[in-house]
Amino acid sequence: MQIPDPNAIFPNEYKTSCFIKNVITAPNIQVGDYTYYDDPVDPTAFERNNVLFNWPEFGDRLIIGKFCAIASGTTFVMGSANHRLDSVSTYPFHVFGGAWAQNTPPHLTQLPFKGDTVIGNDVWIGRESVIMPGVKIGDGAIVAAYSVVTKDVASYTLVGGNPARSIRKRFDDSLIRQLLDLRWWDMEPNRLAAFLPVLCSSDLAEVRRAIKTHLDT
Repeated sequence: MQIPDPNAIFPNEYKTSCFIKNVITAPNIQVGDYTYYDDPVDPTAFERNNVLFNWPEFGDRLIIGKFCAIASGTTFVMGSANHRLDSVSTYPFHVFGGAWAQNTPPHLTQLPFKGDTVIGNDVWIGRESVIMPGVKIGDGAIVAAYSVVTKDVASYTLVGGNPARSIRKRFDDSLIRQLLDLRWWDMEPNRLAAFLPVLCSSDLAEVRRAIKTHLDT
């Protein structure tokens, strides 16, 4: 059985989708197997063009799980894009040097720290979406195109808008719990390939039965 190679940069002949874990160099960016970025120009430039204001020394990380689909133009804004919010002026005097630098603390130490940005597994992020610093997006969530995500998104929830708001849960709580217990993205490759008919089925009653059988074995 031929399984797509998670270590390939381009998983198919079109070369518009890139398995981005294979082109990441920044030490504070972590991406899981099979997560792809789609871009008709240069998907391999994801780290340079789509992760903005990334200064690893600031201390925050971008963590993206497995099997995520990230559409063209999606950007992740890292924490060092911020300005001081607790002072009279938000202007970054220090970065321009001279007497301004001598009379102000180091720039990065002045910025609010939002923590890591964490994207779960099997998350679909629509075209031109913006993910703000410190946001957590749960497994199986969907972010509609052109959304600005400023708050955490629950697993298997569809959000959209600017700022993004919850539109609906994708499934009822019972099926969501089953899916989170299943963790299909961690299956061994051959077992996952055999399980794909369940993951791609719209017969949710049969999906529930199949997941229950799998979890019980």
